[in-house]
Amino acid sequence: MRYLPLTDTDRQAMLGVIGASSIDDLFVDVPEDARQKGPIAGLPMHASEMAVERHFASLARKNLAAGDHPFFLGAGAYKHHVPASVDHLIQRGEFLTAYTPYQPEIAQGTLQMLFEFQTQVARLFGCDVANASMYDGSTACWEAIGMAGRITKRKKAILSPGLHPHYVSVAKTMAKYTGDTLDTALPELSADAGYAELGDKIDAETSCVVVQYPDILGRIADMGELSAQCHAAGALLIAVVTEPVALGAIKAPGEMGADIVVGEGQSLGVGLQFGGPYVGLFATRDKYVRQMPGRLCGETIDAEGKRGFVLTLSTREQHIRREKATSNICTNSGLCALAFSIHMSLLGERGLRDLAALNHAKAVQAAERLTQIAGVTLVNDSFFNEFTLKLPANARDVVHKLAAKQLLGGVSLGRLYPGISALENGLLVAVTEVVSDEDIASFAAALRETLSEGVGA
Repeated sequence: MRYLPLTDTDRQAMLGVIGASSIDDLFVDVPEDARQKGPIAGLPMHASEMAVERHFASLARKNLAAGDHPFFLGAGAYKHHVPASVDHLIQRGEFLTAYTPYQPEIAQGTLQMLFEFQTQVARLFGCDVANASMYDGSTACWEAIGMAGRITKRKKAILSPGLHPHYVSVAKTMAKYTGDTLDTALPELSADAGYAELGDKIDAETSCVVVQYPDILGRIADMGELSAQCHAAGALLIAVVTEPVALGAIKAPGEMGADIVVGEGQSLGVGLQFGGPYVGLFATRDKYVRQMPGRLCGETIDAEGKRGFVLTLSTREQHIRREKATSNICTNSGLCALAFSIHMSLLGERGLRDLAALNHAKAVQAAERLTQIAGVTLVNDSFFNEFTLKLPANARDVVHKLAAKQLLGGVSLGRLYPGISALENGLLVAVTEVVSDEDIASFAAALRETLSEGVGA
């Protein structure tokens, strides 16, 4: 059956109220060539439940699952081990039934969890305060750009060439509707993160400079000098962290002068999950807290003097703010934030440092092994658990050949930057604690064999 409770008469009445002659009038802003005309070709109009199950099972068998084969993919989504206790705890009734705190003080458990999540993120990022999470890293990045514009009253953002291209794409999409100007550039297969060039671009119209740490090629650079240049010009420095485990080993961005630090929390507690849902992280300095989007939970005492938690700030459009809201994001990624917080609690500071050290050691081992192959060179002079190799062949072709050998051997820069010939031989390789010595050996053997075949040369 079709779950459409409205009759044709109901629909016509609604269209009449808003002044539309037909439902098609509601889609006039969608370009004609982007609209689906008629049924999807090749898709049957109906099928039995068993037939649908069989069909989707056959499609699923074509997947090369992350847990079934050697896995070296990264580029903003990382395969880490998530303890079974995380999944067990997030499914407890106290958490599972709590959606969002519309009557916040009733949901003390949810508020306490979010308060602790905020504390973890603020300490991890080296900032004064963090919000109760956002949708994902890319939208958090744009929200930070928007926040910088509100603070500085400027409309130009300089985006580092090392910023993830998907994050750049999201920012460009949003900037079309806000009038912001984005200064962007492509990365180069070089160990230099290009901070000097970014500093040279800062002028009196610049609201912020956005850098990724570690960046899309895995490079790690000190942003202290860049921060000073931003502040001298009245601009803010925004740091984007797509791999939070790295902060168990490298200095926090806030400690190097970043004014806003955002990121993707997927690495801790969440899992790959076919690309989502993920959890955006957002932290800043105390003095900017009222321009921070999203929710902020705080600690207080009740009328009896007992410890309690409240929704301290919620400057979003649903809370009567409307056009004055800092963001139109209507909620936070509560369940994913809970998973992140539980995983962080289980690790503790020492556990996070140990996990980071293990990741780095595995990555160093892999880099040393892979660069022993003729024609393969390492672009980075520093990295955490992700690095870029320059191959003597088109990396996208190599990745496809490796997949045919049942090995997920990294992300080609040609996939991230299609049509850019200077980057087509670049291969981004991520190595986490789930990678075994045998996986690294298999990768090296498969890559050597693939390159010897002359593929993509």
